[in-house]
Amino acid sequence: MRSRCLSAALLLSVFAGPAPAAAPAPHTVPDTLAQRLLACATCHARVDARGNPVNDSFFPRIGGKPAGYLHNQLVNFRDGRRRYPLMTYLVEHLPDAYLREIADHFAAQPPTVLPPAGAAQALPRGRQLALQGDAARGIPACIACHGARLTGVKPAIPGLLGLPRDYVNAQFGAWRNGARKAHAPDCMASVSARMSLEDVAAVAGWLAAQPMPADAAPAASIERPLPLACGSAPEAR
Repeated sequence: MRSRCLSAALLLSVFAGPAPAAAPAPHTVPDTLAQRLLACATCHARVDARGNPVNDSFFPRIGGKPAGYLHNQLVNFRDGRRRYPLMTYLVEHLPDAYLREIADHFAAQPPTVLPPAGAAQALPRGRQLALQGDAARGIPACIACHGARLTGVKPAIPGLLGLPRDYVNAQFGAWRNGARKAHAPDCMASVSARMSLEDVAAVAGWLAAQPMPADAAPAASIERPLPLACGSAPEAR
């Protein structure tokens, strides 16, 4: 009887196979702001979350941009003043306080210094608009608002150097056709309406062709008042 029990036990052990291995411990992803925002690197960083290069031809790099500017743009996407379906999807349910955390996170990063693209000497009209403006048509110089180095001004005026030419063209087009808006008074909508398509192409090409300074951080301040009233960068009261 004992031998029969032993034989049965051996048969059961053969057909049952080896005992299953213990399941590996699940990989725990840290719940931090930096971890949550890795997805933004897919478009807005020099490399994505896996270290792969990101295409520089359209999407702007946002590291080191003024926090107030970044916050304004996140709010604009959420509230419909700017239209880009993916951005709207990402931020449409986020509260202001969280959007400000996101803006502060990217503002604290060093700016990405990108190489120039194109031949600046072929675009004298672009240089004129950027550095002098066109008083006869009421177009202020870019440097009058975006800083003498065109790297932006804290807390809410963005830099223009390092932006892809196609991106700058697209933003002017969005302002001209009403697809992009900002807090009233919308100064860039006014500027865009005064520029011809040739002006837009010239200034976008000239800006893209400029080398960025090694220190591309935004300026701490700029001479006030600005040439135009600007709801996104209001005068101090």
